[in-house]
Amino acid sequence: MSHTVITTTTTTTRTSGDGVFNMGYTRTIPGLLKIGQMLALLIAFLCVHCARGWPSWAAFQYFEVVTLWFLIALLIFFLMHLFRLQAKMPCINWPLTEFFHYSVGTLLIFIASIIAAVKSLGVSALTAGSVFGFIAAFLMAISLWTSYSVTCGSHQTGASV
Repeated sequence: MSHTVITTTTTTTRTSGDGVFNMGYTRTIPGLLKIGQMLALLIAFLCVHCARGWPSWAAFQYFEVVTLWFLIALLIFFLMHLFRLQAKMPCINWPLTEFFHYSVGTLLIFIASIIAAVKSLGVSALTAGSVFGFIAAFLMAISLWTSYSVTCGSHQTGASV
């Protein structure tokens, strides 16, 4: 009597597209830029918020509002990428939304940092806050440039030249 043995081997692999979290995003250039921007904005906000003796109350209130607003907005965009929420809301053009966010954010944070640098009058915490504001504005400008190349970059057409 002969026996036939059939062996079936099943392997399961998990790709970065599976699951709820997109942890791979934190290692990409846009993800690292967002983390850097959030850290720079958080440090800038804390430097100004914890400083004593503001020489110009209105200037530093503006700086606090702008840095905190864009810190929250960046956190929302970061969490949306981390949890892959863009796919669940296809009605919004996310690259264009981020492009506008970066263009407005770069401009307003740069203006707020200039005002904070001019009005700091030698208070070291306020000067440090403005420096971190400039760093955040620079990182946002880089994100704006990379976002522009994705949103408005050259598109291939079917027409031949």
